[in-house]
Amino acid sequence: MTVRIITDSGSDCLQGDHPQLDVLPLSVGFGTTIYQADVDLSRERFYELLVEGDEFPTTGQVNPYAFSQAIARAQEAGENVVVITLSSKLSGTHQSACAAAAEAGGATEVHVVDTKSVTVGEHILVDYALRLVDEGRTAAEVAAAVEAAVDRVCVVGLLDTLEYLKRGGRISAAEGTVGELLSIKPVITIDDGEVAVLGKARGSKNGRNLLRQQVENAGGIDFSMPVMLGYSGLSDKLLRKYVKDSRSVWEGNIAEDDIPTLMVGATIGTHVGPGAVAVAFFRLP
Repeated sequence: MTVRIITDSGSDCLQGDHPQLDVLPLSVGFGTTIYQADVDLSRERFYELLVEGDEFPTTGQVNPYAFSQAIARAQEAGENVVVITLSSKLSGTHQSACAAAAEAGGATEVHVVDTKSVTVGEHILVDYALRLVDEGRTAAEVAAAVEAAVDRVCVVGLLDTLEYLKRGGRISAAEGTVGELLSIKPVITIDDGEVAVLGKARGSKNGRNLLRQQVENAGGIDFSMPVMLGYSGLSDKLLRKYVKDSRSVWEGNIAEDDIPTLMVGATIGTHVGPGAVAVAFFRLP
């Protein structure tokens, strides 16, 4: 039987990226107006509203019904299912997927994998799953391989501003104000499914250097596996600077222009604001 991969928009995958992939949108609210991420709210429009609007957005999980409907469509097509979700510690979306899987009837298999990650980190696990589907692996084999690879995923990001962490209540107003005055650029990661600060640098150049150091400290990139760069906001200018500053990471492994890149969506963009850059890769085994 063929295998259907179902993920949520927290992965920053897009519907249509692969014929065996379904992407279910999280909701994004600006005041009383609720959108479906990447459906009736593009990433470009999201950042316009984020920067121009007075209201801080909210995000909502994918509900069990949406997962049930996607699973039912796959079952009708005679497909087994692997659901790959953003970290269960960051959203209730994983629990929604588990609830839908538990209620799914029929003869098809339904597996649910918690990536313990989000955005570019979740994305490369979906990419890995789709590679295995293309190789003809079974749903059980895909789920087991992805689960085994979760702890090898490394996500490192650099924020350009603390303003949105402050607006969202993730840091205190005092921390945000002092950080902005000192031009503090925090370097963050996803550690056991949660966002953690790896270090803080004064200024963008020092921040990019710290980001490169953290990538090197991870023990090396497995270039036989998917890798992904991400940027938030309407411009990838800061990401391009990072790529050039960290040329030694890529040389001999992948051409700079060939590194897959995406615009980070609303799930994480809400909290980091524009100007953030991130890299996700699999550590060497």
